[in-house]
This record gives sequence, C-alpha cells and structure tokens, in this order.
Amino acid sequence: MNTARDLAIAALSAAPDRPVEQGDLSLALAGAEIFDLVEAKALVLDGDRILPNAQAPTGDRLLDEATAALVRREPYESVEDWLWRRGRGLAAAYVDDLERVGLTTRSRSRRLPVKSWRTELVDSAARSRATGRLAEGEPVLTALAAAAGLRDEPAEQDFGDDAVATVLAAVGDSVMELEAVRQRKQIEDAAFDNVWRGY
Repeated sequence: MNTARDLAIAALSAAPDRPVEQGDLSLALAGAEIFDLVEAKALVLDGDRILPNAQAPTGDRLLDEATAALVRREPYESVEDWLWRRGRGLAAAYVDDLERVGLTTRSRSRRLPVKSWRTELVDSAARSRATGRLAEGEPVLTALAAAAGLRDEPAEQDFGDDAVATVLAAVGDSVMELEAVRQRKQIEDAAFDNVWRGY
C-alpha cells in the first residue's frame, strides 16, 4: 500500500471548488511517507523520533529517496522536523512522478484565453484504489486528506496506536503553523501596501 501516492492521486482528483494549498499537501505527503516507510520496515518511531532501519529498496523511487534522506545519527530527527524538511516541494515531486509512471497526462485548458496545461489523472488501477480507500473512509488516508484540505475533518478517532496519533498530530500542527505564516504574510503585505499609499 502506498499512502503517499494515494494521497497525491486524491489531490489531483479533488473537486475544483476545493483548491489545495501546495504547502499543506506537501506536509501531508511527508506524513504519509512515514506511514509507508514504517510499513516497509525502513523506519520505526520511538515517541516522536524517527529511527532508521536497515531495509532493501521499496521499489518506489520517491519512497527510496525518503529512505535515503533519513537522519541516521542520534538524537535522530523528530516527526515535525521531518515534515518540514522532507515536505519542501514534495507535492510537485509527486505530481511529476505520477506523470513519469504514466498515471497522469497533460491536456490544454480550454477555459483560459492563454495556452496553459493542466495535469489530469488517467483511468488506472492506482486511481481506483486511491479513490476507493477514500470512499471507504480508510482512517489514516482520510485524516491526511483532511489535513491537506481535500475533505472535511473526520470525526475524532482513536487510532489505537500512539505512533499513528503522533504523526497525524504533527501533520495537523504543521499545517496550522503554515496557515499562521500565510496569514502573517498577508497582514504584513497589506500593512506595507497601506504605508506605500500613505495611509
């Protein structure tokens, strides 16, 4: 199971009235990679610390990159630090990878007067699996999709696993922190514009 790829597919198939912030999606994808790497036995979580494990390649290019990027010395990296470091530009990397493996195609947008291209998913088993997992309400994928802004927050859930709760809490906190940074920037930009106009 590839939760990160399924989340990226879900983001590309999101309704146009639910725009996704790339930063939010990147943080959620970095969290999804933790779950995928735990399942692949490439890492274990000790509290909020990520401990690398010796492990063979996963066969997925981005997950293998993530494995190679793990900090391999004590005190090891916290989940939050991983999200910010690994998450930088991760949404774009997943979109590029989906195109590379043939799960998306580019088409011209007819709505805009200028020539522009947009990425569209092709019908595939991977797309069906990702949409099926979301439709079934698979708890981890649903929580990550909500953190990325793809769907409404799910009801409070007890995942029965401290590691899952730790990662999901870190993703939620990081997304909120990123939104606070965006709001501060908007306020600062508005204040600068007012000063520039003489108000």
